[in-house]
Amino acid sequence: MKSQRETRACREMRAARVASPNIPTVHHLSHDDVQVYVWILERQPVTKRGCLAAAGEMGLTSEGAGCVLDELTALGLLHSGGVDDPLVPLDPELAAGALATRLQADMLAQQQRLTRIEVEFGRLRERFLQHRPQRGESIEVIPDVADVRAALNVASAECRDDVLSSQPGGVRPREVLEEALTRDTELLARGVRMRTLYHHTARFNAPSQAYVSVMTGLGAEYRTSHEPFGRLIVFDQALAVIPGEPGTPEAVLVRDRAVVSYLRSVFESAWAYARPFSEAAAEGLEEVARELNGTIVRLLAAGCKDDTISRRLGMSLRTTRKHVAAIMESLGAVSRFQAGVLAARAGLLTEDDGAPGGLGGAGPAPSPGDALA
Repeated sequence: MKSQRETRACREMRAARVASPNIPTVHHLSHDDVQVYVWILERQPVTKRGCLAAAGEMGLTSEGAGCVLDELTALGLLHSGGVDDPLVPLDPELAAGALATRLQADMLAQQQRLTRIEVEFGRLRERFLQHRPQRGESIEVIPDVADVRAALNVASAECRDDVLSSQPGGVRPREVLEEALTRDTELLARGVRMRTLYHHTARFNAPSQAYVSVMTGLGAEYRTSHEPFGRLIVFDQALAVIPGEPGTPEAVLVRDRAVVSYLRSVFESAWAYARPFSEAAAEGLEEVARELNGTIVRLLAAGCKDDTISRRLGMSLRTTRKHVAAIMESLGAVSRFQAGVLAARAGLLTEDDGAPGGLGGAGPAPSPGDALA
């Protein structure tokens, strides 16, 4: 097993050295590096052939010892000629100084390359801005998920005051949450206020619970709603990001101040009727369940199918069917139509406290994938 690890490490080191021949592949000394260096130091004069033959004394294979000798030579700690020439240990202080000089030169070259990239890409972006796909001067359509995420990262970096976000659906992929965690943490560290609206079903999703717990501790605010709403992110008073055409991954960036202001007011209305994510578990979840059932009853009465209800409320189709079956049983209904009639007679179709239908009203929540995380 150790021999296999040494062989793999040697291959990786040699491949990296081919890619960047002037800079050592590692900038720290491993246990094997120190052991071989001291072994040579204490046994001078010793040839490379002699060192490789004695590799077993140091718990190394011949190939592993050869890799260490190559690394010590690259780090400037060893002078190595032919296989029968003596190995000459060099002063570590001088080697460190030489290595630092090489690294500084490499860093300077990389910085110069970054500067060139910024200038060249900046010129190219000027051309892009002249020809980017638009629907008017204040609306930009982004068709690709990767570009949508890049646009969100840029908007986050430029945000100064607050971010409003509505994320329909109960389950968000772990990788999406991890990406959002990094971006949102940076926003909060700059003093940006963050408010996010989820469906009630997010309360039953472990990754979402963990994410909310961490971000709440950093100052973010979260609420959940039983009403259907659409996906939306608003940055300050300047930019709103909404889904594009249904069934596509595209997103639309809206910069028109009047439209952004309107979308903010829609979010604020839904936020006002939503419940804090941090409510006490028992009481909060009981009320959440009641509200979900009430919404499902209204959607049933409106003639919605199970898959439509599932999509609008952000729960799995299996869970939706369980809720529907339980509601029909409690009403004593044998058909969906009868369930709607009985619910109306029982006064179950009135929305709680005049709460609005949420972002996007009672329509399905369109989604450009998980890019608007």
